[in-house]
Amino acid sequence: MTIDGRLADGRHVRVELDGPRIAAVRETRDAPDVLILPGLVDLQVNGYGGYDFNAAGLSTGDVADLVRELRRRGTTTLCPTIITAPEDKITRNLAVIAAARAADPLVAHAIPALHVEGPYLAPEDGPRGAHDAGHLRDPDLAEFGRWQEASGGLVKIVTLAPERAGAAGYIAELARQGVIVSIGHTAAEPAAIEAAVRAGARLSTHLGNGAHAMIRRHPNYIWAQLAEDRLTASFIADGHHLPADTFTAMLRAKGIGRAVLVSDSVALAGCAPGDYTTPVGGRITVGEDGRVTLPGGELLAGSGSSLIECVGWAVTRTEVDLGTAVTLAAANPARLLGTGRGRIEPGAPADLIVTTPGLSVLHTYVNGVHVHTT
Repeated sequence: MTIDGRLADGRHVRVELDGPRIAAVRETRDAPDVLILPGLVDLQVNGYGGYDFNAAGLSTGDVADLVRELRRRGTTTLCPTIITAPEDKITRNLAVIAAARAADPLVAHAIPALHVEGPYLAPEDGPRGAHDAGHLRDPDLAEFGRWQEASGGLVKIVTLAPERAGAAGYIAELARQGVIVSIGHTAAEPAAIEAAVRAGARLSTHLGNGAHAMIRRHPNYIWAQLAEDRLTASFIADGHHLPADTFTAMLRAKGIGRAVLVSDSVALAGCAPGDYTTPVGGRITVGEDGRVTLPGGELLAGSGSSLIECVGWAVTRTEVDLGTAVTLAAANPARLLGTGRGRIEPGAPADLIVTTPGLSVLHTYVNGVHVHTT
């Protein structure tokens, strides 16, 4: 199978596939005016298009449908993200996702890891974000073991607030097991962040969000994470979570090699504007601009954008060029997960998307299989 088009760096190429791998990338003079990009890799997906990984009635069919929905929008690898809830609900949904993987090889390929965001988060308004305060608690290694039992060992990212009691020991044990511990939804003093990094924390979850509306100018938990080179930072580049100048300054501080884009998309992402009632978040409003908020219109309740829309916002509203944005949304998160994806070069996995110059997805290839055509 061959695909002709233009890479993010402007080269016109023919990409040759050999089963699940890219066999060759050859420059050519004649190619259609389409972009060939690596499939996007999203480390934080709560839901999309009406489907919710946190729904009480989540089924294996829902998981497969959500994976297919995201393929249409260019995301070929994702980490379903389970948020703060009672333990029985968390373990149930982890088990459902594991069962969906077992039932469909393409779903298994799309979901190499799971992300649990919470329940070990700061209780204060602001850092807590939209997480249910009634279910926040301190880190518990026995509970983590039950998550892994339910999921078949698929929990590979855990977001927590390092100021919670017992966090340092918890982080050290998860790091020993190869799990990425991410700092997020925190009100920690810089010393607690430093202790978390020494214990093995490697990531900051949606840096600049899950924070107080007003904080001390310095020191504070945002500066402490920005300055820490041992932490990679994820950013929600949807135009609502971070203003363009803030995103630009944070990305410059972190450096391209220590940054990733995530969507943090929720079930109402991709849905029509209006007021909704959801079993997970209660009343939620989707604005005309795609902004997803809790009642009152100020507190964000996740993102209404897909990852490719975040790529488009970064390219059109900041100094980031297309090649860099794709690196942030594909190669860098793939490297964190250890999948080898997110690249267009011989030997790389054949997870590819073909888009218009304006980033509308035309075709999606997963593991060398053509799975979507617009």
